[in-house]
Amino acid sequence: MFSSANLEHRVDKETYKREEPKLREALLAAQYELAQQKRFPVLILIAGVEGAGKSESVNLLAEWMDPRHIQTTAFADPSDEELERPHMWRYWRALPPKGKVGIFFGAWHTAPVVDRAFGRISEPQFDQYIDEAKLFEQMLSDEGVLVLKLWFHLTKSQQKERLKALEKDPGTRWRVSPTDWKFYKKHADFERVAERYTRATSTGTAPWLVIAGHDARYRNLTMGNALLAALRERLDEKNPGPGPDRTPPLLPSVDAMNVLRALKLQRPMTKPRFDTELEKWQGHLNLLSRDKRFAERSVVCVFEGNDAAGKGGAIRRVTGALDARRYRGVPVAAPTEEERAQPYLWRFWRHLPRQRSFAIFDRSWYGRVLVERVEGFCSEADWMRAYGEINDFEGQMVRHGTVVTKFWLAISKEEQFKRFKAREAVAFKQFKITAEDWRNRKKWDAYEQAVCDMVDRTSSAAAPWTLVEADNKYYARIKVLKTLCKAIESVL
Repeated sequence: MFSSANLEHRVDKETYKREEPKLREALLAAQYELAQQKRFPVLILIAGVEGAGKSESVNLLAEWMDPRHIQTTAFADPSDEELERPHMWRYWRALPPKGKVGIFFGAWHTAPVVDRAFGRISEPQFDQYIDEAKLFEQMLSDEGVLVLKLWFHLTKSQQKERLKALEKDPGTRWRVSPTDWKFYKKHADFERVAERYTRATSTGTAPWLVIAGHDARYRNLTMGNALLAALRERLDEKNPGPGPDRTPPLLPSVDAMNVLRALKLQRPMTKPRFDTELEKWQGHLNLLSRDKRFAERSVVCVFEGNDAAGKGGAIRRVTGALDARRYRGVPVAAPTEEERAQPYLWRFWRHLPRQRSFAIFDRSWYGRVLVERVEGFCSEADWMRAYGEINDFEGQMVRHGTVVTKFWLAISKEEQFKRFKAREAVAFKQFKITAEDWRNRKKWDAYEQAVCDMVDRTSSAAAPWTLVEADNKYYARIKVLKTLCKAIESVL
């Protein structure tokens, strides 16, 4: 893959002088069209050999284009805040919104390549990073992000020549560090590892473009033309939007089994017993949250359920056991304009907790396979691929040490009707019942099928669903607390 980059590609001064102004003008026009349409974002990954012109390329794009519509992020060693969350968190929160160009200088490819070249990670670990990158980039592409991946390459002799030239010039001497020479000595290892990585992650939706970095004029024109061609192709689409949906349909169970209908929703628990159990399990949860072994852990609690199933009451019993400085409640409603400008999971990634903290989601990322599916707010292709994206999201959390607990609070249709009527009758509860709740009730069967599919496809050993029989609120609240405590205990 790097063989073409080893050639002595060059552009003479006259050609560059003639082509550069035209390219800049076309790029600027395309950028303004992108900003006006706001149909999709552009993400440019800058990677490659030290001394191959990566920094100059980033600066050049900022010079050629309008910097007001460019978000440049250079990723150095992760901060403490970043280390306390899954490693992809830092990239998710830096993604550009629709209409903007994002430039990532060193991204998710950097650490795996460097660590493998220096022998700090094993081959299976390297393969895991490759798989993770492919899934992430495929998700970005499915969400409409235009991903352009540029690898700037030099041969070992070219790299040595380049570093010596930079050191010789007093104006650029500061740009060469001992680390650059350390990487130079490992050039063969880097090239071998990088070629394997780029080949494995060069896909039809997000291919790598390898650019020979020895000649600055050639490098600049190649980079600019690649960006312009990618932009123009997407901007000039006649019928933008998803392609034909070829996803196989979800079929009903041949034995008519239904996980929700199999639940015994009315479970006994009296108020005196509830008070006793509440004190016991809240105290236990508080002790677990202060356990020194919990210092490198975090907890994500997801609460989903039928309308009026008691999610709020269950959440209050959880938070009542915790130090208010150690948890954050995340109520999830319809996405804002800012959130709609980003890939679907962006608004949930940004709320992941730091170590020794809890994030409690009242509704969650499962809205895509529930309300958005049933109400037709997204295409079938979108919610069908969401199952895999959600499993990957939760898998990354679990691998990082986060305890992921997911509760579906289930009530009968008759119990829901009683609670709706009770809310309408009590003045301080009327805000809890809306016309939308009554409208959703008419789609009970559709939501029930969506829940069954969700549980079937996203309940894993690492992040299982807990189905909570919630006709009796006392029983439901204790089951939530007990399950949460046992989940934390299992990892300490």
